Amino acid sequence: MGFAHQAEKVEKKSSRKKKDGGEEETGCWVKLRFMGSCMSSRSRVDNSMSGRTGTHYAERKPTKEKSRDQPVVPVSSTTGSNAESASSTPKFSEELKVALQLRKFTFIDLKLATRNFRPESLLGEGGFGCVFKGWIEENGTAPVKPGTGLTVAVKTLNIDGLQGHKEWLAEVDFLGKLLHPNLVKLVGYCIEDDHRLLVYEFMPRGSLENHLFRRSLPLPWSIRMKIALGAAKGLAFLHEEAERPVIYRDFKTSNVLLDADYNAKLSDFGLAKEGPEGDKTHVSTRVMGTYGYAAPEYVMTGHLSSKSDVYSFGVVLLEMLTGRRSMDKNRPNGEHNLVEWARPHLGDKRSFFRILDPRLEGHFSVKGAQKAAQLAAQCLSRDPKARPRMIEVVETLKPLPNLKDMASSSYYFQTMQSDRARSNLNAKNGIRTQAGFVVRNGQPLRSLSSSNGPQASPSQHPHPSPKPKAKES
Repeated sequence: MGFAHQAEKVEKKSSRKKKDGGEEETGCWVKLRFMGSCMSSRSRVDNSMSGRTGTHYAERKPTKEKSRDQPVVPVSSTTGSNAESASSTPKFSEELKVALQLRKFTFIDLKLATRNFRPESLLGEGGFGCVFKGWIEENGTAPVKPGTGLTVAVKTLNIDGLQGHKEWLAEVDFLGKLLHPNLVKLVGYCIEDDHRLLVYEFMPRGSLENHLFRRSLPLPWSIRMKIALGAAKGLAFLHEEAERPVIYRDFKTSNVLLDADYNAKLSDFGLAKEGPEGDKTHVSTRVMGTYGYAAPEYVMTGHLSSKSDVYSFGVVLLEMLTGRRSMDKNRPNGEHNLVEWARPHLGDKRSFFRILDPRLEGHFSVKGAQKAAQLAAQCLSRDPKARPRMIEVVETLKPLPNLKDMASSSYYFQTMQSDRARSNLNAKNGIRTQAGFVVRNGQPLRSLSSSNGPQASPSQHPHPSPKPKAKES
């Protein structure tokens, strides 16, 4: 899978006492027998809480950046001792339902394929374990020389927890039988002694999260809409085209991975759940997921339905429109929760422009942005029944990547930008407007604006930056 250029996000980090009674260790590392000292900063993850991690697969240097995602709610511990994990191994072996197309790897194969799990091969870290880049035969399981054969992402399992085994099994079960262009492909697995590893296709452009929040260059509008459409197709397949409906349950930017052409693919099925069938409207389950993305009715009642995924999609679509995270405590008061801050503006055809990602600098479709904002509002409805089905979301998004009516040529947008530039300049100079006057350092001065409203001078019109170029093939 394609992994992000930053350390993997961990929604809930808890600590675990060393067996020798030493200091507590935190962070993310996976306990593997033969890894040696492949990272100086390794530590183990305690899965005793319902932390979830989006797994990013793109080359990157290990970092110490802390996660901003948080779990929906803490749950009772499911962590067992090493002895308990070992004793449960036969049970999990019996439960493993392996699809015929999956390849079965030996641990030594994957050790050699990742060059002994060396730090230079590390792609990401998370609650599940760590992910390494590797190279295997095109149609086999044997390791090959780096840069040849098939490039893969090898995800290891932290063996210190029953929940980890369950999520590993869920990954194999769902991705082993679900094949779709917008789902990350599971190549194979390794189950040997206490080792549990998964082998995915490598996703070179990493996660949507990295492109939205960690890159200096903004993601172009057309690419954002292309990604939204691809992710929507993946969810629509799970809800309505799979043999049995599947609820993804953990849809967020870190779990949307991108291939070389920015095609979106859903990853990390550890929390996926089979959906209701027949007359049932939901399944009842323990609340797990990530703050800011989980549907409110699911958080309150534990009732999970496909409309829970639709809400999460609305949050991610809003993140793509605004360039803001779903939860950000570094924002001013009233802006910490993205949905609550943006909701009043989504239905207003004029004010919603003000919440769009300023880094786009007008390089977005006016009609496309309006339709996307309206769609986000529908997906984020407090009433689950009022939310659209994902197949309807797909139909709404289909034309948006190709619309050419750029806001940079819109008179209204230019006026809005001018007002914003004047406001920023006034704030920088300690000036604020008050009832037709300009107040500088507490002393009122007559405003230079005409009675008919502010008139921007040519020097106050911002010069739009060239549209960011994105290679699409």
